[in-house]
Amino acid sequence: MATHKAGFVSIIGKPNVGKSTLMNQLAGFNLSIITNKAQTTRHRIRGVISGDDYQIIYSDTPGIINAKYELQEKMMGFVEESLQDADLILFVTDIYEKFNEEQVVERLGKTNLPILLLINKIDKAKSQQEVVEKMEYWKEKLPNVKEVLPISALESFNLDSVIGVIKDMLPEHEAFFPKDTLTDRSERFFASEIIREKIFLNLEKEVPYSCEVIISEFKEDEKIIRMRAEIIVERDSQKGILIGKAGSMLKRIGTASRKDLEQFFDKKVHLETYIKVESNWRKKDKQLKRFGYEG
Repeated sequence: MATHKAGFVSIIGKPNVGKSTLMNQLAGFNLSIITNKAQTTRHRIRGVISGDDYQIIYSDTPGIINAKYELQEKMMGFVEESLQDADLILFVTDIYEKFNEEQVVERLGKTNLPILLLINKIDKAKSQQEVVEKMEYWKEKLPNVKEVLPISALESFNLDSVIGVIKDMLPEHEAFFPKDTLTDRSERFFASEIIREKIFLNLEKEVPYSCEVIISEFKEDEKIIRMRAEIIVERDSQKGILIGKAGSMLKRIGTASRKDLEQFFDKKVHLETYIKVESNWRKKDKQLKRFGYEG
């Protein structure tokens, strides 16, 4: 009798090691936003991949940091939550990273879950010997790791091997979601993430980290989606930067967002953007819950 495998696979690691790029490559479509800035991912985002005899539920998670305020504590809560219900951990590092978060190494060293360690960005390695040395380093650092694989998420190198190992490690179980499910997140969530990505790509320093995007209106008919997006900032000065001279920055962000939204939804999009100031929202539990940071 044919068996069916299914399980939850949590992708964890420090910021900027390529977790979101890996997630999107494994899922086969863009679920997580990607920028060259650290801590872009704030939520736990699930991508569901199904075959005739398997279902893999990937979780992209925020980069592991030492939390300094409430929003970051919520983000680290998503990481811990993903570890608690995982069947398998994908621990992602990269060819240059020296992982100095000893408490995380200690946490992974104590888990009974199988760990697949991925060394990303090997396309940037100076030599094959550098890759081998890094693999040996991690085998010594985390001896309970089941397997260490070198990869390049950006170049899709060795990802077939990653998927093969994941399938081997999954427990036998019926599917957790209908086989046509791609994610457990709503259309509004992805719309807000697309806009937030454009803020990160167009603005520097602290401003992107002080922004949150809420889709307050989402109306769809056969030909067009009309949506209203509220961009939350912490200070009036940030609002001014976001608007730009004669509204130029907000227009640039809106135009880029609409282009990607139309591609994502495969439909014409009418987007209205508004900016609100909510002082220190990242440090206030009530606002964080309203913005979807539960726990």
